[in-house]
Amino acid sequence: METDSDRFLTPEEIQEDTETTNPLRPKTFAEYVGQEKVKENMSVFIEATKMRKEPLDHVLLYGPPGLGKTTLASIVANELCVNIKITSGPAIERPGDVAAILTNLNQGDVLFIDEIHRISRSVEEILYPSMEDFSIDIVTGKGQMAACYHLPIPNFTLIGATTRAGQLTAPLRDRFGVVLKLELYTKEELFTIITRSAKILNMPIDDPGAMEIASRSRGTPRIANRLLKRVRDFAQVMNSSFIDRKIARIALKKLGIDDLGLDNNDRRMLTTLIKLYGGGPVGIETLAASIGEETVTIEDVYEPYLLQAEFLSRTPRGRCATPRAYSHLGIKNEKVKER
Repeated sequence: METDSDRFLTPEEIQEDTETTNPLRPKTFAEYVGQEKVKENMSVFIEATKMRKEPLDHVLLYGPPGLGKTTLASIVANELCVNIKITSGPAIERPGDVAAILTNLNQGDVLFIDEIHRISRSVEEILYPSMEDFSIDIVTGKGQMAACYHLPIPNFTLIGATTRAGQLTAPLRDRFGVVLKLELYTKEELFTIITRSAKILNMPIDDPGAMEIASRSRGTPRIANRLLKRVRDFAQVMNSSFIDRKIARIALKKLGIDDLGLDNNDRRMLTTLIKLYGGGPVGIETLAASIGEETVTIEDVYEPYLLQAEFLSRTPRGRCATPRAYSHLGIKNEKVKER
């Protein structure tokens, strides 16, 4: 059952993000906070492309959700001074869909496909010649009436984004000339993002208040901006003209988010791992069944932050709770006592 904290801390994009965070999206690399290595490399590739007057090579962005892959694609298009067409893997159901998209692109345009690992095999086969030769082969009719047409398309740049790079087929992955990984953000980077977003939202915030939100945002800008807007709601109802640490702590406590950014689901998963399975190791499928979640949800939503924050570890035999998890939950570590 989904709780309020599920919505606040999920790194996946929800309707609220699409409707309200557009003003918060950076438009240039100068405004884009974090991912310094990615920005530095992309700036070089873009500048070289402009000097040669050629389309940018195809780009694959991978990493946990909510880190700014869509934003980065938009910035690339903006820096190249071209248009961008945004779609997603599940939305492209038939080869005709991708053919319609490709034939409507202009020279040098950017095509951004989110969740590219979810495109079908038939669609993927259409992408191969379009990425390499900038052409598509269309077959019409059946049997003796079948005809094949070779249709040239404008040179374009495909930017694919995925949270599961391992699920991409080798032929598709090899066609990307630039492959970049986005990492979870530090508290300091999230602090900068929150301060910038507060100015755009016209809601003053002091440094302790911004850092309080940043420390509970699970290393994800999308979550940081979402929490900022919810804390702003509490501040306005409490008749405060700005957000300070006290208001931030009150609001986040009401939302069920603890000092280290864990919500009820995180604590439930770690508690189950410790109390039912002695802290592990336990297989991911067994753990998922015990808490009523899908394995994909645990791997993509819960684990990235829990691993980074050292609450969870992966071993060849399964997942294990770390001593920090025991300490945070206030549970005695019987394994340590036995030793």
